[in-house]
Amino acid sequence: MTGQSALFLGEVMHMRLRPRRHRLRYRVFSLLLDFDELNVLSATSRLFGYNRRAMLSFWDADHGDGSPDGLRDWVEARLREVGRLEQGMSIRVLCYPRILGYVFNPLTVYFCYAPGGALRAILYEVCNTFGERHTYVIPVEDGATGPVRQGCAKELYVSPFLPMACFYHFHIEPPDDRVLLRIDESDAEGRLLVASFSGRREALSDRALLRALFRYPLMTLKVTAGIHWEALRIWWKGIPVHRHRAAASRVATTIVAGKISGPYHS
Repeated sequence: MTGQSALFLGEVMHMRLRPRRHRLRYRVFSLLLDFDELNVLSATSRLFGYNRRAMLSFWDADHGDGSPDGLRDWVEARLREVGRLEQGMSIRVLCYPRILGYVFNPLTVYFCYAPGGALRAILYEVCNTFGERHTYVIPVEDGATGPVRQGCAKELYVSPFLPMACFYHFHIEPPDDRVLLRIDESDAEGRLLVASFSGRREALSDRALLRALFRYPLMTLKVTAGIHWEALRIWWKGIPVHRHRAAASRVATTIVAGKISGPYHS
């Protein structure tokens, strides 16, 4: 298997800064999947499947508006809304795969490139454990080089220990030999939480996938288990709980325009 798709081995880190400090680190792997390569990857791999059962798989129905076979159309519709759709764009998604049929993706990131290779927009798809999903669609400034810095107001309840009146600041180093996703979440008093994923690239092959499965066994189940275990630890520290209120829609999108503006910026 060759092309733009790849495997990224790395680490997730969360660090809460107030009212009490709490830090976690977990080793994980993510797949970077080029939409134009999905069918070929699925046909040539013994371990990976696209919209079909396999040891590791990627399903359109797990993302976007949940349509079983229309994720690219959904992403392109969001790009059209933000004024960034061009003919012949490359769309690459960074996410956890289903492993033995199970996955939970707290964050899925779509990198959308013009035919010439310029990064034109990034979509941040956030999911919570209540089955709700919200995607923030943010254009990349024309001519931007180096790390991408973007921001938006928080629109989806994610954690019982974080208020809704928050702002996200994204620091993104798009996938190359390495990738870095960093989110600084702030409220009116300043920075509250730092979350990141950093990883190094490996070629996507059945051998690499098999090594990842042995190195990170049942990873997607561990992601969900880890969320609940860390929640228990935070609760034990006496951090206040913010009750969940159901989102107006189970699947929603925010189109973000303009430069970053919020109560905190690193």
